[in-house]
Amino acid sequence: MNIKNVSFIGLGVMGYPMAGYLKKNNFNITVFNRTNSKSKKWVEEFKGESSTTPGGAVKNAEAIFICVGRDEDLREVMEGESGILHNAKKEAIIVDHTTASAEIAREYHQRVKELNLSFLDAPISGGQAGAENGILSIMVGGDKNNFDKVEPALRSYGKTIELIGNSGSGQLAKMINQICIAGLVQGLSEALAFGKKSNIDMEKVIKVISKGAAQSWQMENRYKTMLDGKFDFGFAVDWMRKDLKIVLEEAQRNKARLPATALIDQFYAQVQERGGGRWDTSSLIHLLMHK
Repeated sequence: MNIKNVSFIGLGVMGYPMAGYLKKNNFNITVFNRTNSKSKKWVEEFKGESSTTPGGAVKNAEAIFICVGRDEDLREVMEGESGILHNAKKEAIIVDHTTASAEIAREYHQRVKELNLSFLDAPISGGQAGAENGILSIMVGGDKNNFDKVEPALRSYGKTIELIGNSGSGQLAKMINQICIAGLVQGLSEALAFGKKSNIDMEKVIKVISKGAAQSWQMENRYKTMLDGKFDFGFAVDWMRKDLKIVLEEAQRNKARLPATALIDQFYAQVQERGGGRWDTSSLIHLLMHK
């Protein structure tokens, strides 16, 4: 089946450009956003169609892409008479890009089968810049047959796309991603704070160590703004804490020990207490530089 008719639910900083790439790649697309003015703006820019309800957006869609905030938001667009489940056409494939729990992914994977629908959990990584440039990493959980059908559409905005395993595997992969980021940002924060206290030329230091074993995306893309104390952009601390809550709850279920992640989550709570809930995750350095 060659999918041509799609819908996109959720036009936030990630979803807005992702839906745009689907339109640019000649998919027939209808969008929905909780704030209708955002849908109208998207239609003006990309010339697709919009609906005032999730159900209206998905009526003719062979593939339904969702990118909302959290588990509760996913339930909101899925359930009810104006929701996706009640209005999706038979054999449609639902692709959820939300960073949500593995639990809800497994739940909907089972529930939609009764409606002759399919569900893939497909969280994304790469941030706003990755979405705007169409180079996201997409980690997918679910059935290979459904993955193969939607992969061409995912290529519209994904650079690295991998079917990880069964339902929920995509969300588990995203949790691993967030564990890595939390540890990297804390380590980088301590290193940069140490460097500043040592009065050493950090530009020269980063030039050298960013080409060795200490290299990371965070180092290359965030060290300047971290040294300058600028955090009014990027992936918000509020969202990182939401993600880490999912991680720590899953760790309780699978008995994984995450002592550093739990500690860093509390550091992010301190950033929130300083009014930094909307700051970029690199703001951990603020705790080290300012009492």
